[in-house]
Amino acid sequence: MAAEARTRRTEAIHPVHAVLLAGSLPLFLGTLLSDWAYGSTYEVQWANFASWLLVGALLFSGLALLWSFIELLRADRRGRRNVMGFLLLLATWVVGFINALVHAKDGWAVMPEAPILSIIVAALVIGAIWFAFSGSRSGETQ
Repeated sequence: MAAEARTRRTEAIHPVHAVLLAGSLPLFLGTLLSDWAYGSTYEVQWANFASWLLVGALLFSGLALLWSFIELLRADRRGRRNVMGFLLLLATWVVGFINALVHAKDGWAVMPEAPILSIIVAALVIGAIWFAFSGSRSGETQ
């Protein structure tokens, strides 16, 4: 008897969406590292770096959120995974925006809220990327 190989294809994430998601991760992680450096050295420039990195991360994640919302409206491809990814991106953006408001404070007033929020946002964006890429196999043989 000949073995029958069936190929199951799932839709891969769009390359632009992948770039937007992948671009937000290092910026959120950079914000976290800058907050950590500020807490360790008391150099106010690290807080400024964190603020700028956070603005870039919010830009990338906001565009990824918009892309994910459009994919959610289309809803013909990935179902639940798309909804969970959208909700994680929405939570990432909201907590990131609150983090930006905390970073707008003056000097040492951002501590300890800013690093805590940066940890939460980094975890949320990692979760959003996990859900976005978890169904991105071009083909599987069963």
